[in-house]
Amino acid sequence: MGLNPDDIDKIQAEITQLGHRISPHYLPVVQPVLYDNKHIVVIYAPAGDSRPYTAPESLSKNNVKRFPYIRSGAQSIKAKGENLRRLQELAARIPFDDRVTQEAKLNDLNLGLIRDFLQEIKSDLFEESVSIPFADLCRQMHIARGANEALRPLNVGLMFFCKEPHRFFQRAWIEVVIRNDEAGKDFSEKYFKGPIHIQLRDALNFIRIFVLREQVQKLDDKAEAKRFYNFPYEAVEEALTNAVYHKSYEIGKPIEVQIWPDKIEILSFPGPVPPITAKILAENRRIVARDYRNRRVGDFLKELHLTEGRGTGIPTIYKLMEKNHSPAPLIQSDEQCTHFLTILPANEGFKHIDLLSKVRSDQVSNQESNQVSNQVSDQENVILKYCQEPKSRAEILNKIGISNQTKNYKRHIEPLLEKDWLERTIPDNPKNRKQKYRTTETGKKKLKGGGI
Repeated sequence: MGLNPDDIDKIQAEITQLGHRISPHYLPVVQPVLYDNKHIVVIYAPAGDSRPYTAPESLSKNNVKRFPYIRSGAQSIKAKGENLRRLQELAARIPFDDRVTQEAKLNDLNLGLIRDFLQEIKSDLFEESVSIPFADLCRQMHIARGANEALRPLNVGLMFFCKEPHRFFQRAWIEVVIRNDEAGKDFSEKYFKGPIHIQLRDALNFIRIFVLREQVQKLDDKAEAKRFYNFPYEAVEEALTNAVYHKSYEIGKPIEVQIWPDKIEILSFPGPVPPITAKILAENRRIVARDYRNRRVGDFLKELHLTEGRGTGIPTIYKLMEKNHSPAPLIQSDEQCTHFLTILPANEGFKHIDLLSKVRSDQVSNQESNQVSNQVSDQENVILKYCQEPKSRAEILNKIGISNQTKNYKRHIEPLLEKDWLERTIPDNPKNRKQKYRTTETGKKKLKGGGI
């Protein structure tokens, strides 16, 4: 006889509530279906990667104790002894970055980010990515897994190819704080969010522009001058990349970069993976690791030439600091390995510089540039005139003489959309292949007298 359609929303809500009684939370795939003129609800419960799951003995609100259960014949029984060991073994085989994200959907992965990545690493998949189904592309890249009706992104896919990975991994970003002294309140902070490789590059670029300083020392007995920096960029890059590579994305704590004139501290959570200890970190320049917390993250970072892996990070930092005539770095953790702290001391010649002056100067220039941001540039003028009749992305970029790439779209078309000078012809589906862009009434007013 089927279900009463008015009850379906209530049933779905109850299933969600039950999923939150399980620890960690588990949400099956629930789909209302009209079958043979009857309303039914299909529930598909794929195996989760966060095993073993635990559930209360009963649905009583006072029952807070949870136990892992397994199916034995026609009964569900508590997992104990050897059965529990097998459950735990199953969970240990799947690193967090290679697990399925049940609460995410395939369209949380961004095709533009994926194509940018494939183009940068010169993958043969770049050309194919336009024509093959998106699900097949994600499967080939091993960033999604599951049956056709329940294909879900992997954690590593969301870390690299979702525009807002912090929606799924709490506080998965980099915080950079620049201070002139350790005790004062005079500081500037900036958060870097987005795909983890992009936030890494953006944070490094910010540090390179606003923190790093160079000195040139002429030597009487040599033709070439001696050049050194307050902090060698390559050492900062290596240390921050290590933090992105090795932090746990299960823990809701960001990577913290504290910058003073005399040192940079890079803090991530937790500490190293056993058998590495705080003592081994402190006493050894070369660390030999057999286990890595995020192998898939490491694979993608290697493809992008952001890390080499193979335990070369810490020795490289020591060498780069020594080459810059800087004090040796400090690589630290605590006895419980709850955190990983890298301290890069400044070169002796830079300990009393004002780091904030450059940041403040940039903030002033940004305010000034914002005052003229509503003026129409010559190139924007060309686009707005051209798009009085709807035009595709390829047509627009071809009109201004540049290639049809995502980075060019973001640089030349997206800003006009944000200013409401252009609009999409299919606003409800931005990724539609038939998408075109036309000049808005606001854009037309700019053409008539808005600063041209």
